[in-house]
Amino acid sequence: MTQMSNENYYDADNAVNPNGIKDAFFAMMKKFNYPIYPRLKTDEFWFCDFLEADFANLGMGGIFWMNVKGKYTKIIGNDSADKYIDDNYGYLGHEIYLLPNQTLPEHHHEAGAEDFGAKMESWQIRHGSVMLYSEIESDGAKLIADLPEDQRPWGFGEDWFKSKYYVIANEGDCVDMEDAESFHGMMALSDGAIVTEYATYHNHVSFAKPGMEFANSKDPQ
Repeated sequence: MTQMSNENYYDADNAVNPNGIKDAFFAMMKKFNYPIYPRLKTDEFWFCDFLEADFANLGMGGIFWMNVKGKYTKIIGNDSADKYIDDNYGYLGHEIYLLPNQTLPEHHHEAGAEDFGAKMESWQIRHGSVMLYSEIESDGAKLIADLPEDQRPWGFGEDWFKSKYYVIANEGDCVDMEDAESFHGMMALSDGAIVTEYATYHNHVSFAKPGMEFANSKDPQ
């Protein structure tokens, strides 16, 4: 796929253009022969530019197929499980959609919110390829600094950017989180990517760049 400019994703008044953004994601899905389920044509399929107004380079689409939490006390009915009865449980199934060369920004998940531990996650690359980058050096990781500037993730080199290492994951690959609270992010390569995320309950995220949020810079009125 060809990476499009921000003119395709924002209206004349600089508000995000939902139709332009979702049409780009649907075109990528069709290219990959990925099924466009009815739920993807509802507001459950969301997108975000993280308040940076640069969706061509920084942003994502996604859908939480499930994000479930509860206490075992409501489901356990046998004496052998007594030691778990007051514990929280939580899990999610999430799809991440990234357009060509689009970066999901550097962030991490902190323990404590809603009395859950830090979110643990693994990623399975369904289509395309991604660069997974992190402040933690994993097996086979390479230095982001050794990449040409135009291949580095959005924000690299800024004072707030913490990650130093990256790995490339291709279609079918599975990659695990190395550390529960480490900063990390993801960047699609030139074909874009669809990534399935398996994780514990999603309840808190903090971004490396101050002021960044899970929101759009300007929503249409």
